[in-house]
Amino acid sequence: MSDFEHGKSDKFQWTAEEDQKPERAIVLVPEFHGNQVRSREARLEEAVSLARAISLEVIDAGVIPVRTIKPSTLFGSGKVDEIAGIIKSSEIGLAIIDHAISPKQQQNLEKEWNVKVLDRTGLILEIFGERAQTKEGTLQVELAHLNYQKGRLVRAWTHLERQRGALGFVGGPGETQIEADRRLIQERINKLERDLEKVKKTRDLHRSKRKKVPHPVVALVGYTNAGKSTLFNLLTGADVMAKDLLFATLDPTLRQLNLPQGTRVILSDTVGFVSNLPTHLVAAFRATLEEVIEAELILHVRDIAHEDSEAQSNDVYSVLSQLGVEEDGRKKVIEVWNKVDLLEPEALQTMQDVKSDTPQQILVSAVTGFGTDKLLEKIEDIIADSDSVIDIVLPVDQLCRLPWVYENAHIIERNDLETGAVSMKIRAGREVRSELKQISEV
Repeated sequence: MSDFEHGKSDKFQWTAEEDQKPERAIVLVPEFHGNQVRSREARLEEAVSLARAISLEVIDAGVIPVRTIKPSTLFGSGKVDEIAGIIKSSEIGLAIIDHAISPKQQQNLEKEWNVKVLDRTGLILEIFGERAQTKEGTLQVELAHLNYQKGRLVRAWTHLERQRGALGFVGGPGETQIEADRRLIQERINKLERDLEKVKKTRDLHRSKRKKVPHPVVALVGYTNAGKSTLFNLLTGADVMAKDLLFATLDPTLRQLNLPQGTRVILSDTVGFVSNLPTHLVAAFRATLEEVIEAELILHVRDIAHEDSEAQSNDVYSVLSQLGVEEDGRKKVIEVWNKVDLLEPEALQTMQDVKSDTPQQILVSAVTGFGTDKLLEKIEDIIADSDSVIDIVLPVDQLCRLPWVYENAHIIERNDLETGAVSMKIRAGREVRSELKQISEV
């Protein structure tokens, strides 16, 4: 039997509406010896789900063991020929390789197979391009896309004419070809970076205004499709798009959340993470993801019923660390173990027994509401303990500490008194509050 077990399996066969005429695609998952953390089944399922996320018709899918990487085509010549036969007989127009490939490998495979070829990075960029709704999101995706393309100018670009605009790979003829000249691409990149800097300043302004209100920010993060948006909707009563679909949510959403004892927080939901998330995207979305960095508390939502939950968790912490969250991405994080409704009763009971002494992990179901009361109580306990609003008065002889106060606390209100002292309402953590009580008149 061939290493590549292909066929029109019901598990992977999926067709969009007939009038959409989706691109027929084959999904190939390279398997390299000795460095695979996830099971081959889980990797194949995720790769097919990524293809489904942009309405492709997955005709065939398979895992291909790669014993020796070929610099020119990644796969060996025999495997390249075998796949070429599958592509031709099934009238496939797009090949997706669930791994990063070099520009030369991409060019050679396109010649051998006579179809468009996308690697994992290109596919994720395509999904993000389709999902982006706001001006900021569109700018971020285009910036990431152009940075990705800048190193791929060795390719023939005629097949990049497309219907959906300057972000996609898969659409057909109908729009202007992206300039293949590196200088023009760099000029466009420079302009996008300037535009995004303006967006960042606007976002910083909005964030500073929120800091003047005594409502700390709690950010939801997690692997894509872990149930973040479903949980967000349950807790806030919002109607954020929540589907069994990778990257269903892209642009950030903020809602006020009232906790059981009356504490109010701002809950933030944004794009899910994924393994091998392109560095171009992490960099481009930094302005959006700064909501996570600035949050007083991060809720890491995990699909605890997924067989690769631990590996997915490690991927999330890796991205958080890249964004600047300290302690390898684990500072101020509590884990929300979601989808416990999918566990067998015995497995759930065992998990509850094991985690009874681990308060930083809360078991919930965003579908049934199980455990959300404990989650809200935990959020309130942490916020109340770490970030409270107090009134202080800095006497004249302590005004030299004002810069320190501004750096370490959120100033809600300030009044300069006739005596020369300064009265302020601030929101600060426990250590800062303790320090201020020693120098304040109140």
